[in-house]
Amino acid sequence: MNLSEPAVSVRDLRVSRGGVEVLHGLTFEVPRGQVTGLLGPSGCGKTTLIRSIVGVQVVAGGEVSVLGEPAGSPALRRLIGYSTQSPAVYRDLSVRENLRYFASVLGAPRDDADRVLEEVGLAEAAGQLGGTLSGGQLTRASLAVALLGRPELIILDEPTVGLDPVLRQELWLLFHGLAARGVTLLVSSHVMDEAARCDRLLVLRQGAILADGTPASLREHTGTTDLEEAFLRLIEETTAA
Repeated sequence: MNLSEPAVSVRDLRVSRGGVEVLHGLTFEVPRGQVTGLLGPSGCGKTTLIRSIVGVQVVAGGEVSVLGEPAGSPALRRLIGYSTQSPAVYRDLSVRENLRYFASVLGAPRDDADRVLEEVGLAEAAGQLGGTLSGGQLTRASLAVALLGRPELIILDEPTVGLDPVLRQELWLLFHGLAARGVTLLVSSHVMDEAARCDRLLVLRQGAILADGTPASLREHTGTTDLEEAFLRLIEETTAA
C-alpha cells in the first residue's frame, strides 16, 4: 500500500443514462486515511458516482482508479467495503448468521463476525433476527458487513439517513475511529450539517462538482460560517457564471 497515492483517483468521468449525461467529466482524488464527504441534494449523482467507484456502473468515458487498480478489478473485492442505502441483511437470519455468511462470501475469517459486531455496537443483538431490527440497528448491521475483512476503503451511501442525532453522533465517532487507524472512508449524505464532520468535502450538484476541499476552505471561499449557506453561495456563483 502506497500511502502517498490517493485511495481514489477520478479523471474526466462521464456517465450517461437513457442517452442523457448524468455525470459531467468529474475529476478529483480521495486522500487515504481520511473521511471524505460526498455531499449534495438527492438526485445530484452521488449514488451513480459511488457505483462508478465500486466498479458496477457502466461509464461513458474517463478513468477511475481505486487503491492503484482500475475500478471493478477482481483484486479490489476484498479491499473495499460498500454499504448501500438499502440494508444488506437477510431478515430470516440472525445478525451473527448474516455476518458469518457474508464473511464466507468475502473470504474473511469466521471470527471476524464477532469483531465487527463489537465495533458497531451490536454484540447484544447478535442473536436477533434481521427482520426484527430497528432502523438504527439495520444501519449498524449493514456497516458491520462493510467492515468484514478489514477493507482499506469503505464506501457508505447515505449511512445516517433517518437516524436520530444520538445514533448519528455514534456512527460519526466510529467513522473517525476507523480513519485514525488508516482506513479511508467515502461517506455520502444530502444533510449539509454533516459536512462539518468530514475531513474533506466533495460537493455535487446536477452531476458536477461545485467544491472540493476542507470544510474550512469552503467557508473561507464563500465568506460564510455556515456550510449550508456556503452551498447556496456556490450555487449562486455557478448560476452567475
